[in-house]
Amino acid sequence: MRVLDIWRFPIKSIGGEQLDEATIGEFGITRDRGWGLVDDTTGNVLTARREPQLLMANARIEDGEPVVTTDTGDELRTSEEFSAWLGRPVTLASASGEDGGTYEVPLDFENDDEWVSWQGPGDAWHDSTVSRVSLVTTTTLRDWDHRRFRTNIILDGAGEDELVGREIDLGEVRLGVMKQIDRCVMVTRPQPGLERDLDVLRAINNERETKFAIGALVVQGGTVRIGDELRPS
Repeated sequence: MRVLDIWRFPIKSIGGEQLDEATIGEFGITRDRGWGLVDDTTGNVLTARREPQLLMANARIEDGEPVVTTDTGDELRTSEEFSAWLGRPVTLASASGEDGGTYEVPLDFENDDEWVSWQGPGDAWHDSTVSRVSLVTTTTLRDWDHRRFRTNIILDGAGEDELVGREIDLGEVRLGVMKQIDRCVMVTRPQPGLERDLDVLRAINNERETKFAIGALVVQGGTVRIGDELRPS
């Protein structure tokens, strides 16, 4: 397996930017999920589970700060601009310190019903304490658009599920593969050029027991580049 694509998602639940190489530290790719939009009313970090419009934009890092371009071409940088875009008061907040964000997910993805919430880890706003870098192969992706899954590293070949519980070397980086990643309603949401598609999650639930891609913690940081080979250690 070799690295085909590297993706960073500066603001949680907003589309990301493609990189030729990435620096990976304790909390994953530098500034991946480094910011979030906090709902001023609930205090929760918004995701596309609750606010699907987040997927209608892409974020990138400029001069160390996130810049978002919407599907209509507008550029957003401030809390006020994000609030106007979403039609609700939100604060663009940096993920820092030990306190993680609070997130929500509907248990009934067919109807966006029966919501539950949980607390994520601090320092970078990932959903899970045991997944800081996500990886998937082209075989697992099949013909689905990779944007639905927001995976950091796309690999050619197959067999990533068998790496759970092992350490792997990727470029200068060593990762400890901790889990297969549970999937939720977000993979069904529309994006530019993609329609709402409940069949994606139905297939993952039925054929893969809700799991898609793998999540890893960082054992040794460094740089990962396009073309680097994955080597189980």
